[in-house]
Amino acid sequence: MKKIYILFLLSAHTIFAQDYSVEKSTFSFQTGFFGFWLNNESRLSDKVTLKTEIGLDVFTQKNNDNEGSVDFDALVPVITFEPRWYYNLEKRGSKGKNIHNNAANFIALTVSYHPDWFVITGVENAYLNHQVAVVPKWAMKRNIGKSDFTYELGAGLGYNFIFNKKYPFDDSGEVWLDLHARIGYIFKSSRKK
Repeated sequence: MKKIYILFLLSAHTIFAQDYSVEKSTFSFQTGFFGFWLNNESRLSDKVTLKTEIGLDVFTQKNNDNEGSVDFDALVPVITFEPRWYYNLEKRGSKGKNIHNNAANFIALTVSYHPDWFVITGVENAYLNHQVAVVPKWAMKRNIGKSDFTYELGAGLGYNFIFNKKYPFDDSGEVWLDLHARIGYIFKSSRKK
């Protein structure tokens, strides 16, 4: 009788177990104070994703060289790779909170490349050196109601490597503060609501 009771408990536990894992893949558009982006977030494991992204960042550049100073605000292209670890997905899901579209807190390592392809600004002779920013950050992603609209908030502190094209021996860098505030729409998700 004990064996039957234990077998019943184990099978009941398996029947009622929930799968709290990240989406297999999402495709979305996001905008915020600092630009707009198209991105894909693909599952690597139950709680880890890789977010790949292209977009335009708002950038402030201060150029001081022998030809004079050119300061400008501009839109510049950016390519980003960001592994994310959603550490509280299971906790939110077990409390009955909406985890659709990976709505949970996460820790990420953001690697952003700003190439010198073009600069959108009204300033003549504006250029941007190649730059690579590496930023560990904490952030949260939430759904807006039961829709496919989401928002993300977060912050991180890292380093921005600047590769000077005009003066190659004058490469430099700076501490990089990443304030993350975005609203977005998920076009395609692998999970049904």
